[in-house]
Amino acid sequence: MNAFFKPEDDLAQIRSIMERSTKFLSLSALSAILAGVYALVGAGLAYNIIYGSEVVLYFELKDQFITPEILPLILIAGAVFVLAVSTGLLLSYRKASAAGQALWNGPAKRLFYSFIIPFSAGAVFVVILYFRGHFSLLAASTLLFYGMALLNAGNFTFSDIRKLGMGEIALGVLAAIFPGKGLLFWALGFGVLHIVYGVIMYLKYERK
Repeated sequence: MNAFFKPEDDLAQIRSIMERSTKFLSLSALSAILAGVYALVGAGLAYNIIYGSEVVLYFELKDQFITPEILPLILIAGAVFVLAVSTGLLLSYRKASAAGQALWNGPAKRLFYSFIIPFSAGAVFVVILYFRGHFSLLAASTLLFYGMALLNAGNFTFSDIRKLGMGEIALGVLAAIFPGKGLLFWALGFGVLHIVYGVIMYLKYERK
């Protein structure tokens, strides 16, 4: 027998090949960090709008869906979302290309569909809450549904993403218990947790 033959090496290689064929592993740690930075900047801008206004948004804007006070918040949330998604796609494309893989492959499709279904349901639910005037539950709902989408997506990418999902859900529950602190929990969930997750992913998978 070859003295240099190590069955465990072959098993590790087979496991790696099977994992690449079933899981999308081109998610970029940097994109998670940048998404967190975008969220914190957005939360800071929203804080200035909310607490710099004489209107108490949660309680005095009920049934007033688009006002000069609310419109900037909607635009900020939309900008954060677009920036985060665009950055994620760009950096994932670069990572996939560097590995000689297609971005929109079988594992990527499974990841997308497993994430988008609960995420879309959450988006519809949040819109309903908004038009019914339940502003105090918006932060909690976005965190809860986003967390559930991440848990579901964890079957088709790095399993670590489930821990991020559980963290988002925990913060969503707290945001529901303390509705007046929704912006704080939103900043923690979409900002701080993403940055921490991105750093951990970089140290664990991408650092050379």
